[in-house]
Amino acid sequence: MSVDNSKLNPLLIDAELPPFAVLQPQHVEPALSELLASNRRAIEALLDELQQPSWQTLVLPLEELEDRLEKAWAPVGHLNAVTNTPEWRQAYEAVLPKLTEYGTELGQNRRLFEAYEKLAQSAEYQTLDEARRKVIDNALRDFRLSGVALEGAAKQRYGELRQRLAELSTRFSNNVLDATQGWTKHIADDAAGQQLLRGIPDMALQAYRQAAQTRNLEGYVLTLDAPAYMPAIQYAEDRELRKELYAAYTTRASEQGPQAGRWDNSPLMQEILALRHELALLLGFANYAELSLATKMAKSTTAVVNFLEDLAQRSSALAETEYAELKAFAASDLGIADLQAWDVPYASEKLRQARYALSQEELRPYFPAHKVIDGLFAVVEKLFDVQFVVDRTVATWHADVQVFNLQRAGQVIARCYLDLYARSGKRGGAWMDNCRSRRRQRNGELQLPVAFLICNFTPPSATEPSLLTHAEVTTLFHEFGHGLHHMLTRIDTAPVAGINGVAWDAVELPSQFMENWCWELAAIPLISGHYQTGATLPPELLDKMLAAKNFQAGMIMLRQLEFSLFDFKLHRDYDAAQPRPIQAVLDEVRTQVAVYAPPAFNRFQHSFSHIFAGGYAAGYYSYKWAEVLSADAFSLFEEKGIFDRETGQHFLHEILERGGAREPMMLFEAFRGRQPQVDALLRHNGIGVQAA
Repeated sequence: MSVDNSKLNPLLIDAELPPFAVLQPQHVEPALSELLASNRRAIEALLDELQQPSWQTLVLPLEELEDRLEKAWAPVGHLNAVTNTPEWRQAYEAVLPKLTEYGTELGQNRRLFEAYEKLAQSAEYQTLDEARRKVIDNALRDFRLSGVALEGAAKQRYGELRQRLAELSTRFSNNVLDATQGWTKHIADDAAGQQLLRGIPDMALQAYRQAAQTRNLEGYVLTLDAPAYMPAIQYAEDRELRKELYAAYTTRASEQGPQAGRWDNSPLMQEILALRHELALLLGFANYAELSLATKMAKSTTAVVNFLEDLAQRSSALAETEYAELKAFAASDLGIADLQAWDVPYASEKLRQARYALSQEELRPYFPAHKVIDGLFAVVEKLFDVQFVVDRTVATWHADVQVFNLQRAGQVIARCYLDLYARSGKRGGAWMDNCRSRRRQRNGELQLPVAFLICNFTPPSATEPSLLTHAEVTTLFHEFGHGLHHMLTRIDTAPVAGINGVAWDAVELPSQFMENWCWELAAIPLISGHYQTGATLPPELLDKMLAAKNFQAGMIMLRQLEFSLFDFKLHRDYDAAQPRPIQAVLDEVRTQVAVYAPPAFNRFQHSFSHIFAGGYAAGYYSYKWAEVLSADAFSLFEEKGIFDRETGQHFLHEILERGGAREPMMLFEAFRGRQPQVDALLRHNGIGVQAA
């Protein structure tokens, strides 16, 4: 008797939410293979039967097929990032080439492209609403960017490039994760160990002790995960310990440092750049940066570089002054006459304390994670008139994960999974990802959007809750901005609903916009409450925090511009005949914008996952580009009141609800009443707004 596998494999069941309670690595390959085969058959049948392409006969059926595939793949990619066991990694990597091949086939399907062209030229197209026209326009653009016009060997080569690039990006990411978790430092709980750890806050020491206990060791274990690394590099008085940690952290996945060559990304990076350049040429672009901009707001590579260099020029004088002050302070107050890169975070924190009598660790007790989350929800409710309600009935992938329903007037309009804490096997950093897209199904039912929201904060200890630094509070608000963009959409067609279809250099607008409330006097009582007494952040601490807000703002600005220029020039100026060493490009950018040079062994680029394994290749500039938009958008709240309901509703209707259904500049102008201006960004960073 034959068995219906769809009844056994949870990935083949069309469920409202992913089946995390029963989902196993062995489900992945059979389910995705079946879905890909089924989709191929359905597309061929659709094209064979198609007479006059219409929204109902062409776009909607394809959207349904894509949604079915996305709902199976989203939890798989997600679990590979948050529970990266050998089994999940193997399952993910076994299927990724098949998905890449399928995507290439779809993008190069000439019959499908011609059907979309015919629909775009039809009378029906003119009657469609703005979102549906945008879906069709984007599809035609993406067909061209997928090489639909390529023939013969060129078409075959495009597929090979896509496959290889997907494989290389995955290997790059795995190397960074393995290198991060492959280094530890065990410190004994004796007089020498106590001396070595002197200056590090108690909360971090508790986490180090807990890390040792999980490894069945006495004493303390330091790792390169951010919640462990940052307190040590900022507070450890032992200079050699700071140097050891810095060397291990900045040489991850490279040919340098304590793990030299073990997970070396050098050859992967070189091949990624070469293949991206070849891909761009194949599609008729001069370089990969040009190809990247084909789907972004920025109009030209020159415009991007000019924007970044102008910001650098405006910020350089302040940054140089800040660094000179830091060097002088390190020499006079800390006895560090030769300030090195591993001293900069430590000396900066000491200078912050000396100048403002404030440290990030001093703020932690006032920002327990649960209070920050409650406050974040309160801010969102005040601005957008929606509520988050916890849902404990939904299965998750880890006991720490919470699920929330987003409600308006008592009706659920979206959901999100919140995974806050760092743990073994979880990729570092913070991000939001799409679990489900909002879409109106053919039967008229509405599929609600669902978001994954991921951070890597210090988990609760046996005696204390998770306590966040204010910087981590800002990170949480940032990722929730992405989540709100996805969850609050009113667009009913998936390809432009939520974050889908949003130009990459505009996608950071809502996230950076939400960060502003972390600094506002009226919002602080909502997001702060001492974990022992419940007292909100005292006025004197708030005053110090606000006074210190722009501490080293010039140096921070130049650091981000260094990343952005390095990424963009690396892709724009690539020469296939004589590729420049990646390190040489980075060194040249640092000479142009950095206020100090890191040591020669530093290999930051080898763990720069944003551009080598994420979506920011020739696009890291997007953070600063979108920050101009977010600062200028927030300036309207500064004028009207930060909790002004009318302004909040205006932002909701003109930005958040519209997803990718309209060009981002049009959305911004509809909200702000004019084009964006850089003045607000400079003012928020304490940088003069005069012309450079």
